[in-house]
Amino acid sequence: MTDFDDDDTDHRGGPQAFIDRRAQPTRAGLVVPDVRGMVSQHSIEARKAEFEGLAGAIRLELVFSEVVKVREIKPATFIGGGHTETLAERVKADKIDLLLVDAPLTAIQQRNLEKETGAKVLDRTALILEIFGERAATREGVLQVELAHLNYQKGRLVRSWTHLERQRGSGGSGFMGGPGETQIESDRRQISDRIVLLEDRLDKVKKTRAQQRQQRAGTPIVALVGYTNAGKSSLFNALTGAGVFAENLLFATLDTTVRRLELPHGREVILSDTVGFVADLPTDLVAAFRATLEEVLDADVILHARDIANEDHPAQAQDVLAVLAELGVSAETTPIIEVWNKVDLVNPDDLTGIAPASKVANVVQVSAKSGQGIEQLKLAVEAALAEKSRTYHVHVPHTAGSDIGWLHSHAEIVSRDEPTEQGSGFTVRIEPRHKTAFLERFNGRIDSSDA
Repeated sequence: MTDFDDDDTDHRGGPQAFIDRRAQPTRAGLVVPDVRGMVSQHSIEARKAEFEGLAGAIRLELVFSEVVKVREIKPATFIGGGHTETLAERVKADKIDLLLVDAPLTAIQQRNLEKETGAKVLDRTALILEIFGERAATREGVLQVELAHLNYQKGRLVRSWTHLERQRGSGGSGFMGGPGETQIESDRRQISDRIVLLEDRLDKVKKTRAQQRQQRAGTPIVALVGYTNAGKSSLFNALTGAGVFAENLLFATLDTTVRRLELPHGREVILSDTVGFVADLPTDLVAAFRATLEEVLDADVILHARDIANEDHPAQAQDVLAVLAELGVSAETTPIIEVWNKVDLVNPDDLTGIAPASKVANVVQVSAKSGQGIEQLKLAVEAALAEKSRTYHVHVPHTAGSDIGWLHSHAEIVSRDEPTEQGSGFTVRIEPRHKTAFLERFNGRIDSSDA
């Protein structure tokens, strides 16, 4: 492992890439362990299809994909010796360079599988890191992916990797970086130093985002979330007319996109498209992308996009809610509108038996492709915002220019009366988060009927 410089980060997720696809597509085989007794909301068929989709999101030549029944997880290889021998034969016969295993492998299991099969082995987390690294387009996205990548790499540095146990110096206990420090200690220290640097940079990103949100104070935030490939970016484009990249690929969009959106009755909101969620999303990735997901934490309304044409949509919806819960967001904290996308691909009679995944403010059936239901969705957002807001009529003297500025920054001005000698009257809609400050600032100038 080489020293990390500030400029050595590539746009594929870190200073070292897991897969080299520059010359030609890597020949890959997929293994989906079906562990007896392990409960999953997703069927084994859905898991296999999704893992194939993950592999298809990067430049790989998929040679085979199969489910492997595992009676119990083996500490050495996860899948057991018999399956490992069979895989080794398949790797040799099909000239496989890469094995993808749909499971969280330990460093020992990964190393043993590589040794026994002769192929490079990546588990589910590593594959997702590869995809995120390839999708990151902004400096912020690259930083976040590298942070998650390095946290993963740090966990791979274990004492059993004897080739990392070479002594740099000749004897002595030494200090970090000094004589006697083992290669593994040096590598771990370098990674730790880089992680501290990245966390510092992302903290600055978080502060910058907070300043940007402060500048947008008074404009409600509507966050678009959903399982990857649920059609979020297509919905975003249909709602805003933006040209956000939208393709039938898992994690087609990685970096958050924000646009202003005018609702049917003239109210303006900020619509934020976020990274797609997926089953078993690595904790390190959720943590690394927390700066990006601040838009979700601060949202006034959340649009939960569901691919209603996907047979696995109930389990996918629960995965999305689980990630939101990990972020501290739920229907109790923020109104959620379920957006049932791709209804043009479903028999209308089949929709009657589908239930919302959680307590919701509304359910709207749409087709981002055809535009069906988009106007109804905008009206639903308007209704959800109005439900949690309250309208007041307030009097502001001409001399209180700062108060007028505060209203423009922190409230929605519904209407303004004709000015009089005493000042102007405003009808304003106040979000709950600004209610206390509003009442304190305009105490005595609010119509008594509104108090």
